[in-house]
Amino acid sequence: MKKASEIFNDEQTKRINDAIIEAESHTSAEIVPVLATASGRYDRAEDMLGLWFGLILATVAYLLVPNPVDDPNSWGQTSGIAKLSILLGCIVAGFIVGAVVASRVGWLRRLCTPRQQMSDEVQLRARAVFFDNRVHRTAGGSGLLVYMSLYEHCAALIADEAVTEKLGQAALDELCAELTASLRAGDMSEAICKTLISAGQRLGEVLPRQDDDVNELPDMLVTLD
Repeated sequence: MKKASEIFNDEQTKRINDAIIEAESHTSAEIVPVLATASGRYDRAEDMLGLWFGLILATVAYLLVPNPVDDPNSWGQTSGIAKLSILLGCIVAGFIVGAVVASRVGWLRRLCTPRQQMSDEVQLRARAVFFDNRVHRTAGGSGLLVYMSLYEHCAALIADEAVTEKLGQAALDELCAELTASLRAGDMSEAICKTLISAGQRLGEVLPRQDDDVNELPDMLVTLD
């Protein structure tokens, strides 16, 4: 899976940055789009896949390795201890291989991760990024974070107090749904630009730009690898 910093070329990044400027030309709010590679570690999924790989490999070994024969006059047969050692070795080796494969193949790890867990991780990371990037420190309490996470295929909008009060949570949820639908349907950079401009227009109705407005946060896409 590509890292967040590798998704867009220079032209696409410029289009997104220009969309931020266009959006903020309508409103005093500060809009910050963030694209993350992943929002959680999901070790449990790697453990589950490792266990399955180990069990499958052990099953194959059990079927292929001959059963021990209690015959003192026979040689070349596998002893009971040897077969048990082979099975245990297969479980360990399969677990390691499965965990490594899961850590490198995103769709496979995602298959073993509950959707609700991924959604919760995205919300938690989005709120952490909201504070880490000082979106909550605007003078008018009018910051809006547009957060997208590639691994989870999930988005979240986190707004400061003034935005939530003036625009309303329902409108924020609607914007997030529009963003998700656009990301699912087509070009990612176009979907982000469309959502940013839509957010700026909506915010302009309740938090219009003032003549003395100061741009407090950089007008640029933030990527988190």
